[in-house]
Amino acid sequence: MTRDFPYRELGTLSDPEQHLSALAISGRDTERLLRQLRDMLLIRRVEEKIGDMVTAGMIVCPCHLGIGQEAVAVGVSEHLRATDRVFGAHRSHSHYLALGGGVYPLLAEVLGKLDGCSKGMGGSMHLHDPAHGLLGTVPIVAGTVSLAVGAALAARKDGGDSLAVAYFGDGAAEEGVVHEAMNLAAAWRLPVLFVCENNLFSSHLHISLRQPSDRVARFAEAHRMSAMTIDGNDLLAVSDATASLVAGIRRGEGPAFLEALTYRWRGHVGPREDLDVGVNRGSDLALWKRRDPIRRLADALREAESLQEETWQAMDRAVLEEVETAWRRADAAPYPDESALLDWVYAGGAAK
Repeated sequence: MTRDFPYRELGTLSDPEQHLSALAISGRDTERLLRQLRDMLLIRRVEEKIGDMVTAGMIVCPCHLGIGQEAVAVGVSEHLRATDRVFGAHRSHSHYLALGGGVYPLLAEVLGKLDGCSKGMGGSMHLHDPAHGLLGTVPIVAGTVSLAVGAALAARKDGGDSLAVAYFGDGAAEEGVVHEAMNLAAAWRLPVLFVCENNLFSSHLHISLRQPSDRVARFAEAHRMSAMTIDGNDLLAVSDATASLVAGIRRGEGPAFLEALTYRWRGHVGPREDLDVGVNRGSDLALWKRRDPIRRLADALREAESLQEETWQAMDRAVLEEVETAWRRADAAPYPDESALLDWVYAGGAAK
């Protein structure tokens, strides 16, 4: 659906009928691309399983799915270390998995089980995996952006070249705390990468109904920081831009901003494809599915004769089996004891 508003700065990046071809992978490390293809496929299959189980009534916590956006998390995470400090938002299954988080702890978490990555106390929107650098995700829009800036300050004080990462969406860019955080990060030249997954929708509102421009990176430029706007459904574009921005941050050049234009296939919350909190996205969704980041990389590997159909099918079967095995284990896992309601909230044990 075409929308007109004062400044359409994204150009072809926001046109779902553009950027459909296989990626240009000549000269790239094929083994790395195959690993990244599997990483994206795993994220999708996990989220599809979560969506199916929400539909079946097995998962009852709110789940925000990022199916269709897998290239952003995989392309960014490739250039991060376990010592970096990463913060997500309400749609962060992909960030958790791309950093190396386990499938079983994630599925256990959305089921509220003791073995969950947040001990079953957080659900889909409160993920925690410090071993891989993920310090937390929260449902409060823009709630972790300022935390990432604080973590960047701590990283500087700790010495070395570790950095912080703040994932957020185009809707969060309308929150005052994002601008305050970027201002402080720029003024103090803190080592933080702001990653905006611009999927053109904030809950049920298209960006044209909320902002005078469709390009969010303009806010970063106002804060005088390095910024790139790229096709977030192109794994190579995400990886290359992240590599450049992260290298500058680690050299002490201050914060940077990556805007990745992408599109989620499901609604704002829940498994439905056709609706976005009551808004029918019409033909847009079918068009955006043609820019599938997994398909574009797989097609490129096929054209380079680096991915045979039987290899692709075997990869998918292995991923599906991994997900199903993790699900069965999570379904059978125990819930936390009732005492956890107090013991894990109050310091020093249960409240008196």
